[in-house]
Amino acid sequence: MKNINKYIFGLGMAAVATVSLSSCADETMPTSDATQEQVEASSAAIEGAVNGIAAYFNNYSSSWAGYGHWTFAYGAMMCIRDRQTADLAVAESDYDQWWRWEENRYQGDSYVYSQYIWNYYYGLVNTTNVAIGSTDIENATDEQKGFLGAAYAFRALAYLDLARLYEYLPCAGTSNINADGNDVLHLTVPIVTDKTTEAECRNNPRATREEMAEFILSDLDKAEACTPYLTDDANNSRPDLAVVYGLKARYYMWLENYPKAEEYARKAIDEFGGRPMTEDECLDPTVGFNDISKWMLGSTLTSEDNLVQTGIINWVSHMSNQTTYGYASIDEGMPVCMIDRAMYDRISDTDFRKYEFQAPAGSFIADKNRYIPGTEAACKKYLPDYTALKFRPAQGNIDTHTIGSATSYPLMRVEEMYFIEAEAAAHQEPARGAQLVSDFMQTYRDPEYTCTATSKDDVVEEIVFQKRVELWGEGLSFFDIKRLDLGITRGYPGTNFYDGTRFNTLGRPAWMNYCIVRTEANNNEGVRGYNNPDPTGTVKEWGK
Repeated sequence: MKNINKYIFGLGMAAVATVSLSSCADETMPTSDATQEQVEASSAAIEGAVNGIAAYFNNYSSSWAGYGHWTFAYGAMMCIRDRQTADLAVAESDYDQWWRWEENRYQGDSYVYSQYIWNYYYGLVNTTNVAIGSTDIENATDEQKGFLGAAYAFRALAYLDLARLYEYLPCAGTSNINADGNDVLHLTVPIVTDKTTEAECRNNPRATREEMAEFILSDLDKAEACTPYLTDDANNSRPDLAVVYGLKARYYMWLENYPKAEEYARKAIDEFGGRPMTEDECLDPTVGFNDISKWMLGSTLTSEDNLVQTGIINWVSHMSNQTTYGYASIDEGMPVCMIDRAMYDRISDTDFRKYEFQAPAGSFIADKNRYIPGTEAACKKYLPDYTALKFRPAQGNIDTHTIGSATSYPLMRVEEMYFIEAEAAAHQEPARGAQLVSDFMQTYRDPEYTCTATSKDDVVEEIVFQKRVELWGEGLSFFDIKRLDLGITRGYPGTNFYDGTRFNTLGRPAWMNYCIVRTEANNNEGVRGYNNPDPTGTVKEWGK
């Protein structure tokens, strides 16, 4: 506790931002530090710009930190999404930075919690536009084409996230006819490219699902044509052809084009050429889930990065429960991250992924948990049952933030592709999907696993459950829950969700249709009157 207080006061703010800090001031869309002219002036323009995109995944702004310590760029987007599902429970604490999303509070268009998400993603879009605008694809060298392909893939990733977050899909508690009387069903977000003028931005409506799908596919097709020219993927920190195929698999899942999703998931697996992480790699107390070389795509922080220098505003601080300096730390009363108890209980005891979470005291599988050397006694004393042990600080260093937080987190793993392939197959032929998930589980996760489901709905649900276990904490379950109209269940006997978060929903929660922020409406006439309904508090109308 002493360490965390030191960093909070060093930034001159309280640990938990008050509501009075939450309302937004008008502002225009954020811009990159690099202007178009500066980028074009460099002979290595496109490479530098693409490296800038990768760096933006860990972009830090001290002005945003004044609102809360959840403002650590793309890693924060992942944390927010997982806390809006029923997969990740948090121990109740005065230090919890995520309670607005966990409790469905302040999710409307006038709060900083919505503003940060919007500004971050369009800032990411802007960095990709600068890179793409720096080089003419028709006259590019092979080397430039490779970097252009990575830039197009990054832009597709950003817009695919935006489309799935903001597209209005039907749900209990709200209507697709908004307060202005307009139908917002299947509307996504405005499209801004490297060629969009300021005047066009001032009247830029939300793209329909069809318009957004056409745009994203165009970017992915360009990326597919260009990324083979990449000669260096910078240690999996920028997209190569396998990642492009993986993004196409995600894209076709969003559109529920399951034959194409299956096709591209298999292409991604084959092109990647690597294997899923092994039990020893997943559970390793020093490099478990912080080694980017094991993944298709990841993001890496260095000791010099501002997010690491803050001590507590970064991925490890919030997702690794085994440090002494972060929010999710080995300290009584801290907001550690846990897997949902019901989810944990459903995992087979012979599935090694269950050992990524602290077994209940006295459990006969407790000896399967692996701790960073020297932390076992403290973990068992202070960390509650079901606490995640999955994400480790770099080098297993629990005390020095400039070492422990200088680590990597995953953006795409080949394991996801196996589950996309299986689910996509199940929508077409349930028995084939059941066989595919059984093959993966028996080969890589649990030799005693068998998928006993037979109906399409049951097979799909089982595959998605196993995918949620596999990708716990990686920010991806949100998209499957929203796409498949799955309910979330947090309130049940023995739950480890704290009282203010114990919502049970009928189908997808209303909060999964994100609101466009007021500053966008102030500056863009095209979105006025076409916002998604504010979901704040609606959950109380249909179950708690």
